[in-house]
Amino acid sequence: MDFSFQLYSARNFPPLDTVLGRLAALGYKQVEGFGGLYGEADALAASLKKHGLAMPTGHFGLAQLQDTETALKTAETLGIKFLYCPAIPKEERLNQPEAKWVQLGETLARLGEAFRKRGFGFGWHNHDFEFHALDNGRLPMDILLETAPHNEWEMDVAWVVKGGQDPVAWLKKYGSRINAVHVKDIAPAGQNTNEDGWADVGQGTLDWNALQAAIKQHTNARYWVMEHDNPSDVDRFASRSIASVHTWNLVENSK
Repeated sequence: MDFSFQLYSARNFPPLDTVLGRLAALGYKQVEGFGGLYGEADALAASLKKHGLAMPTGHFGLAQLQDTETALKTAETLGIKFLYCPAIPKEERLNQPEAKWVQLGETLARLGEAFRKRGFGFGWHNHDFEFHALDNGRLPMDILLETAPHNEWEMDVAWVVKGGQDPVAWLKKYGSRINAVHVKDIAPAGQNTNEDGWADVGQGTLDWNALQAAIKQHTNARYWVMEHDNPSDVDRFASRSIASVHTWNLVENSK
């Protein structure tokens, strides 16, 4: 298993080429892209090649995905095999009726069909808002997955916890749909306030020894992507996190 690194974590630490070199030196073999990087896809592809890194997965905003031909060209240029929609605008995340979530699910289902026809995987990447119950008690996460039954799910485990849910229960429920996970950690209450309450992997409150075992048991996740939404030191986050996950012996035990 080669661990990946979500480049959103390094957005405040340019230049990107230098970051990619440091990630490679730490032992990362893969990175995950996000929408803000794709404007110069050719240059990014060259930088990845220079440092021996692959980009098998990428986040694309909904508007980017709806420009399907451009998204496909970007994916082909960068070697992306799986595209994930990571979110919707903040003003659309809460207090939306069920019909709006069904409508989004139908849109995602159509996009998934279009990308799969061209040989790419497609799915949703969660935050916490999908786990806030609607007035009728339903959860948007269930609606999105049920309405687009052929799409996959990149589970951000820490955001599931932030949403007040037990990630293991969701791993059991939708494990066959989960082909990637975001590996991140939550700081103890009141700590790391300058980093929005996130922590380096293995330095926070999540029991990753148990979580990684559950992921291996209940899913066929191929991509394990390290992420910190707002690190104050990207080198510290990258180095501590990969050191932590290697203590799991996951390389030898992964499916």
